[in-house]
Amino acid sequence: MKRIAVTGGKGGTGKSTVATALAFELNKKHKVLLVDADADCPNDHLLLGIERKKIETVFQRIPKWDYNKCIGCGKCAKACNYNAIAMINKKPFFMPKQCNGCGACVYSCPVNAISWSKKETGVLFNGKKHNITLLSGELKTTEPFTELITNALNKKIEKMKKKHEFVIVDTAAGIHCNVINALEKADLVFAVTEPTPLGAHDLELILNVLEKLELDSKIVLNRAGIGKSSLIESIAEKYKKEIIARIPYSKKIMESYSKGIPVTHKSIEKIAGLFQ
Repeated sequence: MKRIAVTGGKGGTGKSTVATALAFELNKKHKVLLVDADADCPNDHLLLGIERKKIETVFQRIPKWDYNKCIGCGKCAKACNYNAIAMINKKPFFMPKQCNGCGACVYSCPVNAISWSKKETGVLFNGKKHNITLLSGELKTTEPFTELITNALNKKIEKMKKKHEFVIVDTAAGIHCNVINALEKADLVFAVTEPTPLGAHDLELILNVLEKLELDSKIVLNRAGIGKSSLIESIAEKYKKEIIARIPYSKKIMESYSKGIPVTHKSIEKIAGLFQ
């Protein structure tokens, strides 16, 4: 099984377009699991026209207080780096939306007045079309920590990977913990960018992260032709990375994207050719 990640420093560069198109192309000869790890805004199912079904609720542990034991010392509030606990009239007031479940409050309590409860933080879905199996995670509205969803997706991947020859992980944009969680076990990473100043800036950010993670990576230049390709070429040269494909800005690709039809193009075939 080969695990491929598709990522990019900024949103809107075409990560999901590339991930779904690559899954569709590889699926012609291989069993493919496509994982949408952009828990804030998953959209791979829309691009492939897949109807998702809920398979699992993701929970986060949160503390709960036994106020009969609590002595009002305030050590739990002092230990909380996320300001999820405030002391009001010598009683801890807990704000679960700000809690990340780190456990500092539990371990700091001198009288064992704090134990564990849980809250729903998101949902996992699956679906299938074009013979592609989709696994998708979605953060519950108002919940802040998407890495909990990517952790749950990683556990699910471990259970499903033996049935597939390729796992393609479509990450969120940026370089936060949820992206790093989605990237960490990848055999190869495609960094998708566009020939604009913003695209170049954020490509350098993600390549710097990938270098620190010691992950093998290549560049996919999307919307080639709309800006200055030299912006991307100079960064590719700096980091000694190959621009493996240049996907044009075309009406045909935009029409496929808007209709929920997998994009097909010789540039995608070239990417898939790395694994044939």
